[in-house]
Amino acid sequence: MKKFLFALGTAVLISGCASKMSSSAAGPVAVATLEAKSGSTAHGTVRFAEAADGQVTVSLDLTNVPAGSHGFHVHEKGDCSSADASSAGGHFAPMGNQHGAPTAAQHHAGDFGNITVAADGNVKTSFVTRSVTVSPGPTSVVGKAVILHEKADDLVSQPSGNAGARISCGVINLLGM
Repeated sequence: MKKFLFALGTAVLISGCASKMSSSAAGPVAVATLEAKSGSTAHGTVRFAEAADGQVTVSLDLTNVPAGSHGFHVHEKGDCSSADASSAGGHFAPMGNQHGAPTAAQHHAGDFGNITVAADGNVKTSFVTRSVTVSPGPTSVVGKAVILHEKADDLVSQPSGNAGARISCGVINLLGM
């Protein structure tokens, strides 16, 4: 029994050290607090965490979102001041690409496709992308806005996928390196 407890304790200690090592090797993190727009009640947070290899994990935690599929994008301006979030401008497209699915060869850096919301109106999900960075550079999301749209993005229509009204908006702010 003592050997088992020693082995268990050692495993926990090693696991904790590995966790600290991997978090110290992580890159910068940014967060957006989304507020309801266009008469909706959708709100929550979106977190962008850049790994050492440049891959960015985007994590969503949203509530009061209408059930169904919704377009989800980074927009070019970090301004959510207007009631309809039009102040955030168009999709974030620093390379001048056309709108498309996030898996398409040609798409905006901010084209994240769609999220699906269950009947309870809550979304807690994440995905990984290499289309944007948190680190400084032309594809950095820091200072941009995250938009949740009322309808699904058709992933084809130009310039923004025919996703309808902007029902939630948040400015992306750097948390740290």
